[in-house]
Parts: sequence; C-alpha cells; structure tokens
Amino acid sequence: MTAITEEPVRLGAAERTAPPRRQVLMNPGPVVTDDRVRAALAGPDLCHREPEFAELMTRVRRKATEVSGGGAEHASVVLTGSGTGAVEAAIASVVPADGGILVLDNGHYGERLHDIAVVHGIRVRRLEFGWGVPVDPAAVEEALAADPALTHVGVVHHETSTGMLNDLSAIAGAAHRHGRQVIVDAVSSVGAEHVDLAGDGIDWLVGSANKCLEGMPGLGFVVARRDAFAALAELPRRTYYLDLYRHFKAQELAVAPAFTPGIPAFYAFDRALDLALAEGVRARGERYRGLAERLRSGLDALGLDILLAPEHRAAGLTAIRLPEGLTYRALHAALKAEGFVIYTAQEQLASDHFRLSTMGDMTEQDIDRFLAVLAPVLAGAAAALPGRAS
Repeated sequence: MTAITEEPVRLGAAERTAPPRRQVLMNPGPVVTDDRVRAALAGPDLCHREPEFAELMTRVRRKATEVSGGGAEHASVVLTGSGTGAVEAAIASVVPADGGILVLDNGHYGERLHDIAVVHGIRVRRLEFGWGVPVDPAAVEEALAADPALTHVGVVHHETSTGMLNDLSAIAGAAHRHGRQVIVDAVSSVGAEHVDLAGDGIDWLVGSANKCLEGMPGLGFVVARRDAFAALAELPRRTYYLDLYRHFKAQELAVAPAFTPGIPAFYAFDRALDLALAEGVRARGERYRGLAERLRSGLDALGLDILLAPEHRAAGLTAIRLPEGLTYRALHAALKAEGFVIYTAQEQLASDHFRLSTMGDMTEQDIDRFLAVLAPVLAGAAAALPGRAS
C-alpha cells in the first residue's frame, strides 16, 4: 500500500515562474474570458448598500438592456444566480394565476421550461417537436387557438442540447397573432445571435453573463418593457428570492439590490458588457460563426458526423456523433490532457454524441490546435477496432 505523506508540495523555480498552459473551454459556458474580464473580478471590496454599487448595478442593467436590443422603454433586472435561476424567475413571476404557458420543446432546455412551470403549479402545455426538430409556427398557432386560457409561450432560442437555433421572429409572430406574450430563454444566444426585442416581438428575454456575453458565472438577467415589469405587482407571488417584481422595484425605484448580490461578478460583467458592445452583436456572431465553420470543416475532414442541417445550427455550439470504438470518457480525458475541455451530450444523445462550443474568447489557432490534437485520438480509436489492428 502506498504511504501517504503530509510533506508539503514544493514547486521548483521553473514551475513557480512558468505561465499556466492555456486551457480552452469548449463546453457551452462558462467560456474562455478576456484577461480584462478576469482582472475585473479583483475590484475593491464594496458594500452593496453604498452609492458605488448602485452606480455599478445601474451601468450593468443599462448595458444588458442595450446588448439585448432593448430601447428606452425597456429595463433589465439582474439576478445573482445562474441562467436557470433567471429563467425560473421569469416563468414563476409573469404567468397570471388564471393563465398558463405553452412550452415549445425541441430539446433538453425546452423540457426545462416545462419542468419549472410544473414546480410552481403553473398550468402548462408542452408542444413536443423532438430533439433537433425545428419548431413549426403553424403548430404553435393551432395549439394556441385550441386553448384560449394559455397566456404565454415559452421557447429556447439557442437549444444547446443539440445546437438548434429556433426562429424567434416566426414563433413570436404566431404567438402575437393570438394575443399571447412570449418568454424567450436566450441564455446561450444573447450577445452573438440576432435578438431584437421590439422587432421580433419578444416580451420577456432571459440572458446570462457567462456565455456569449463572455462574463463570469454568477449573474442572470431578464429584460422587458418597464410597464410590463410594473404590471407584475398585480400578479401572485410564487417565489420569494426569484420574484421579478421584488427585484424590479428594488433596482428601478430604490436603485439598490433586493438582496446581497455577487459583487465581483458585477465587476466582471460590467467589463464584459463593455467589450461586447464595442465589438457589436453582429460582429461577435460573425466571429463565432467563423470559428464554428472552421471547426465543422475540420470535423467533416476527419469523417465525423455533425448533428443538424447547416441552416439550423447556432454559431455557438456543434453536436457531433462519437465515432465507433471511442467513448466520451476516453475522448474527454485525451483532449483535456492537451488543454481542451469538451462537453458530453444530454439524455437521449448522451450515449453517442458530444458537444463543442465556439463561444468565448477563442481563436482560430485554438481551433486548429484542437483539430490537430483530435486527429490522432480518432486514428488510435479506429486502429483499435476489431479487425483493423495491424
């Protein structure tokens, strides 16, 4: 049996001074961040009831609204928590007691919308299309016409379980023709994919700091018209911490957080939003698409099968079928040893697919090195298949 020693580990001089190897996160959030965003985390200690934090929070709210395509009539509520927390806050807060929500489900995160509604006792109907199947706006209209008590439609913009990008404009148009409001989970799309609150008819948009906006984990946000937030005062309180009206009233009227926020994450998000707005949503989307096309071309050349037709793929994620003879665990371990973190698929795709993100501060050199590292891993797996050994 190996003896366990309590001697402290001492690094040599070379180990102390050598810069850490770049680790490329190819999971769909958290993402590789700009050095300036990481440095912002080390902002000064700050009390959240002081005017300095009120100024920081107000800046972040304004920039989150702007990057989401909102105008002067819109506002953001920023919540300490993951994107899931912000999605839950929206669903739990905006559906009236006598209302209901039609959830459009074509992947894991569409199913999550349904499950959140169920937890809060909200009447919900799930319209299932199948994983990786585009939403049919005609089916949405038919479901809404058949059930006038449904007041809202919930949809995921970028369904990261498959990489599907759903057509917000067509879906919102179908909902609005029947007088329903639309709640959009844009957690994995806002900041890179086209989102236009007014033009696309989005009533409630949910985002997160740590995906296409390239901030740090820990903050989510909800954007809507100010008058829509104010109208929440008349709706039932289904949750305490995630009550959107509570947060709106605090942030908009008192200019203070309702509860103690994650201040370092606010520092980082403020800087990340500056960078996102300077680059521009369209330019960032083009950068992500360029990286995705470079990656997908390389995967094609290596003989890998990519999920979804090209016209349905988001810029930020690619789902790929595992080649014969290679498990996800083995692939993950081999790539992580070379500085790349990949992501497993979920549920019905988990046994034979994996996912690669092209969100974040990634470079063409990262993509090229990834493909160079991946090639021998695939070749080794192929050589080990029965009947192929030399």
